[in-house]
Formats: sequence, structure tokens, C-alpha cells
Amino acid sequence: MPKPVRYTQHAETALIERGLEKEWVERAVYEPDWRTIEPRDSSAERRFRSVPERQGRVLRVICVENAVEIRIISVFLDRRARRPE
Repeated sequence: MPKPVRYTQHAETALIERGLEKEWVERAVYEPDWRTIEPRDSSAERRFRSVPERQGRVLRVICVENAVEIRIISVFLDRRARRPE
């Protein structure tokens, strides 16, 4: 069973303001196309996934995973995201 996803207030606000769906975020969290470490905070991770509902634009999810949950810090469509070679 996957760990539960919890959203910070900032992430909840970002979803509303940016017209994003939690379903897209959770797809990116559980099945990312790729992931990287957050440069400003090594405890956080960036997870990226293409969103077909948004013409294939790439969703970036910043999250912190621990033993019991995955906490979503921020989320946005990243125009500059490029899959690493």
C-alpha cells in the first residue's frame, strides 16, 4: 500500500491558483517520469511527470518523503523542465 500524500498549505494554494489536479500530483509522486534532488534542500526531491490533460506539459512536484508519508511542498507546471539524458 502506498504512503499517504499530505499537502502543505502552500501546495493546496498552488493547486487552486494554478488550476492543477491532485490526481496529476499523485501520478507524479508515485510514478514520476524522472526525479532529482532539490538543490536548496537535500531532504526534498523534485518529481516530474508529463500531464496529458495539459498538452503534455511537465508538472514539477517538490516533496519530502519519510517513513510514514509523502509531504507535498510545492507544485507547478515547469516550462523549463527537461528530462536528463
